[in-house]
Amino acid sequence: MKLLLIEDNPPLALWLSKILKEDKFTIDLASDGEAADRLLQSESYDVVLLDLQLPKMNGKAVLRRLRERHNNVPVMILTASGSVDEKVDCLGAGADDYLVKPFEVRELVARIKALIRRQTPGKAAEMHCADLRYDSNTRQFSIAGKLLALPGREHDVLEILMLKQGKTVSKTALMDGVFGLDDEPSADAIEIYIHRLRKKLEHCQAAIMTLRGLGYLLKQKDAN
Repeated sequence: MKLLLIEDNPPLALWLSKILKEDKFTIDLASDGEAADRLLQSESYDVVLLDLQLPKMNGKAVLRRLRERHNNVPVMILTASGSVDEKVDCLGAGADDYLVKPFEVRELVARIKALIRRQTPGKAAEMHCADLRYDSNTRQFSIAGKLLALPGREHDVLEILMLKQGKTVSKTALMDGVFGLDDEPSADAIEIYIHRLRKKLEHCQAAIMTLRGLGYLLKQKDAN
């Protein structure tokens, strides 16, 4: 899952980025409103974490421009202002959630997961593809009840395929979801992650199918 953190306080931004990466999120950082606006026009994110008091362009302007472009990415406001009027204004402008600083990291992570879950069919906390199970609360996979431990990037690829289950996911979409701005996107790396995942799913009733020229699809194996 890929997040954009828009925060002009460097120590806070680095601390939050570190904490969220430990929770297997890919993080891009923007330290001012104009930089954030440019990223939101060129990149795709699962959730945006938006401070209000930003240099060059304030958070409300960033949010307004985002919604004017009909971009419906979930936006959580992170601000020191606990004003009810401020909260009402932001929610009315298109924010999906509002969290007042200082906050508990556990609450932040739980709210991010809830926003992501709202984007998935049925809004279920648990998803299945045959005997492959994904718990969106813990972000863990299991096969027939046995935990499937995956390295970060492989986890990200399988997570995207599970969340888009039943739909073809292009290699470009996987690259966008797996790699952050500080990474070097690689189509070859995606193929390697897919190859490794297929080996780990050999004894699973779910499989990753390649649709040539289109992308990848997670589906139940055909019965023999």
